[in-house]
Amino acid sequence: MQKFILFIACICMAGTLRSQNLISSTYLGSKTKNQLIAQFGVPFIQYDVKYYKIRYTSNDAAGQLDTLSGLLVVPVKPETVFPMLVYQHGTSDCKTCVPSRYGSPGGGEGDAGLVFGGMGYIAILPDYVGMGDGRGFHPYVHAATESSAAIDMIRSVKQWLVSNAPGGGSTQLFITGYSQGGHGAMALFREIETNLTNEFTVTSAAPCSGPYSISGVMRDLILSEEVYYYPAYIPNTALSYQTVYGNLYNNLTDIFKPEYAGFIQQYYDGQISLGTLNENLIQTLTTQTGASVARRMLQESAIAGVENDPNHPINLALKDNDLYDWTPAAPTRIFYCTADDQVPFRNSIVARDTMTANGAADLQAIDVNPAADHGGCVVPALTQTLFFFAQRQEIFSLVDGKEPAAPLTIDAGPNPANNTLFVNGLQENASVTLTNREGKAVYTHRQSGGPVLQIPAGALPQGIYVLKVVQADGKTGVQQVVVGH
Repeated sequence: MQKFILFIACICMAGTLRSQNLISSTYLGSKTKNQLIAQFGVPFIQYDVKYYKIRYTSNDAAGQLDTLSGLLVVPVKPETVFPMLVYQHGTSDCKTCVPSRYGSPGGGEGDAGLVFGGMGYIAILPDYVGMGDGRGFHPYVHAATESSAAIDMIRSVKQWLVSNAPGGGSTQLFITGYSQGGHGAMALFREIETNLTNEFTVTSAAPCSGPYSISGVMRDLILSEEVYYYPAYIPNTALSYQTVYGNLYNNLTDIFKPEYAGFIQQYYDGQISLGTLNENLIQTLTTQTGASVARRMLQESAIAGVENDPNHPINLALKDNDLYDWTPAAPTRIFYCTADDQVPFRNSIVARDTMTANGAADLQAIDVNPAADHGGCVVPALTQTLFFFAQRQEIFSLVDGKEPAAPLTIDAGPNPANNTLFVNGLQENASVTLTNREGKAVYTHRQSGGPVLQIPAGALPQGIYVLKVVQADGKTGVQQVVVGH
């Protein structure tokens, strides 16, 4: 009887394995901790990493099964269980300009995955539907497929970990992303907390500089007379939503004037990159109308329809991809920069205000650098994300019976600090780092000669810093401190 039960169990397990969606993993390379520190200038990276291209099954925008791809970065330390972290990447210039092509031209955003891996996370970077190995046109800023591609990659990585990492990954799940990836991170976060709480629990989430209010803030920008030097985002979104919903237009010239529609068709056909499309649109707008105002490439009939009919197919598609009107349960930080020239910061304010009104208990929207544009906001936003996540990150040792080390509580003050910041309770050889909001280490120290360290805060510019302490026994803590004079 026992053999029969075992036989049935094996059949069920085999059936389960066949239904899982991992197709293959391809080893791409590795980097040591010191190589990562030298490459990225992040002094508190702690682990070597290995990275892989993952191929897995997931649905495309039409709901048909497809093969998607992504980058997986794994910290290297035997007998250790790490948390998982999903990073949703920003707008890509071309179909193969994606994380899974890391090491090739266009795969640069995979850098974020290597940093997260070096910080002790199993980093999961989906390429998205229609990107990388996915077929068809990419459904840009489409919430449903941004989340489904990530969810199915998490599932496939979990399967990979069973065979390739002792103990697999922990149940902790962190979510972040920048720009389009901020939208993708919020889409994934909402989908899990709305529909998949029986399968996943989000530990913390930090969407960064994303267009969460597409039918509001972004629509207002498109319809305004404001100069905007990223007009290619508008046709990219229109092509995307036409691919998904199928009812925005019959011909491109229903929305775009003929002098712009030709370039847009070339982009859709893969003949030019998104960057080239953007340059062509700016040049034509400037030549034809005197300034790069996105509204001016639209047909007046299309503008009238969008402005006057709330149920216009374009308005409905935009609203379907808004991501601000829900209530996050996990601790949430929305990082942004006020001077963002691509994704207006008001997206983050609308999200903060609406979610707070809905009852979100632990949510803040933080301007990490008021003077930074979209490109300049990347480093401070992701640096603050790292420190925010570190407050809840747990790493398990199988040797120690899978018991997580208790998080270190830093005893530092006064906060705000004027002249001197005292850090108490340090072990001999403890490492102390103070980092500014741009992610640059402005103070580093290796403790000796007693438990108290005096940091000369008066020599630092006023502002917000992150203090990180790594004790000699490996316990780690982070704390935000303010320096004021």
